Amino acid sequence: MYENISVNLSDGIAVLTINRPKQLNALNKRTIEEAHAALREMESDNEVAVVILTGAENKAFVAGADIKEFADFTIAQGGALAKNGQDLLFTLVEHYPKPVIAAVNGFALGGGLELAMSAHIRIASANAKMGLPEVSLGVIPGYGGTQRLAQLVGKGKANELIFTAGMISADEAFRCGLVNAVVEQDALMEAAMRMASKILRNSPMAIRAAIRAVNAGYTSGVNGYEVEIEEFAKCFGTEEFKEGTNAFIEKRKANFRK
Repeated sequence: MYENISVNLSDGIAVLTINRPKQLNALNKRTIEEAHAALREMESDNEVAVVILTGAENKAFVAGADIKEFADFTIAQGGALAKNGQDLLFTLVEHYPKPVIAAVNGFALGGGLELAMSAHIRIASANAKMGLPEVSLGVIPGYGGTQRLAQLVGKGKANELIFTAGMISADEAFRCGLVNAVVEQDALMEAAMRMASKILRNSPMAIRAAIRAVNAGYTSGVNGYEVEIEEFAKCFGTEEFKEGTNAFIEKRKANFRK
């Protein structure tokens, strides 16, 4: 069905793999479109509760965008490239109603790091290298990198990484808050699956509400506290709230996926 990605589903966890290892899993137009289509399909699939994003093999998560596709673009084409990419994939991932975990194996550069940053949680392998090298090509990050990196690591550190076009190690990425955890390469998918399994125990409805509330705090012109109050209130009218509270009172585990 897909040429540049693969999707595997098991026990509520879908693993979406960018599968262009000969190109270090670089993002081109087709790959972005295929990832968009797969995510949209999984969005309405009740069998999918958590999505893990990763790259094929061990060298790269995604080593950037496919530069050959846009090397001769005009200003208008460049703007369309950034907008379409953000709309189709990066913004979609950030606001996805199901948790998205990026399992970052190897290089996550440029568009690859931007994809990882759009995920809700990031786990990196010890050999991962991350950076936004766009200024070395005479351009800036165009898939949300200037915004999400500053949100995650602060303005000063984001400026440093963008201006120098350098790479940082997985350990440094952890220290500055860019990733949630670092594990050995051979334990990466196990760690991502373990995180996903913890998420699976909880209310899907409440997690969707939490995603909307957290994202509201980073949305211009939106009062995140007001969105939190609204989402909190709506939870009270759901069957999952009744199940969760009754389970607590009855001292049993809640069953949110009946």
